[in-house]
Amino acid sequence: MIARLSGVLRERQPGRVIVETGGIGYELQVPLLTFYRLPPSGTLLTLEVRQVVREDSLTLYGFSSAAEKQAFDLLTQVQQVGPRLALAVLSVMSPRELTAAVSQGDVGRLDAAPGVGAKVAERIVRELRDRIAELHATLAVDLEGAQEPGVGDAPDAGAQLREDAVSALVNLGYRPAEARRAAETALARAQGDPPQFENLLREALALLLGQR
Repeated sequence: MIARLSGVLRERQPGRVIVETGGIGYELQVPLLTFYRLPPSGTLLTLEVRQVVREDSLTLYGFSSAAEKQAFDLLTQVQQVGPRLALAVLSVMSPRELTAAVSQGDVGRLDAAPGVGAKVAERIVRELRDRIAELHATLAVDLEGAQEPGVGDAPDAGAQLREDAVSALVNLGYRPAEARRAAETALARAQGDPPQFENLLREALALLLGQR
């Protein structure tokens, strides 16, 4: 069972990376918030890994922190929440935000994640309420609050942010045209330097969900 993977980042796309180690390239599915924390291709990195084996497949999921991996594990233990839906939640909510939403019974915050829906959001709160302390304990010793790499240094940072956000939204199931409109509107509303990817994605999702 693969629990952690260290190697060279050979390929990075929203939601998907390839890490090479020992001459073997491993494909991993990653939450979008992990994706945007990744270093450039060709860089050494370490990812926490959860290996999921099904009858006809073996899939690796990569995470930037132990807390993110534990949040994934907790979510996939909820009835009707599979790996893909868990990644969707962790693409728009950090483990710290997930902990707060479950602890406070904030069904609306969970419902905002693409594909979740009110019933599943209620189930997440109900089934994880008594277990969320496990994640809170991991957060206390994790590097969850570490500074994310800046995205405003390059001259075309805004354009790259927009394209990354469009790709992320399409991966979450939105049509390319509506994803591009939402990303462009969210970027246009930002003042000063281009926003962090996480903030841009959340604003675009809010627009798509009719909350802006």
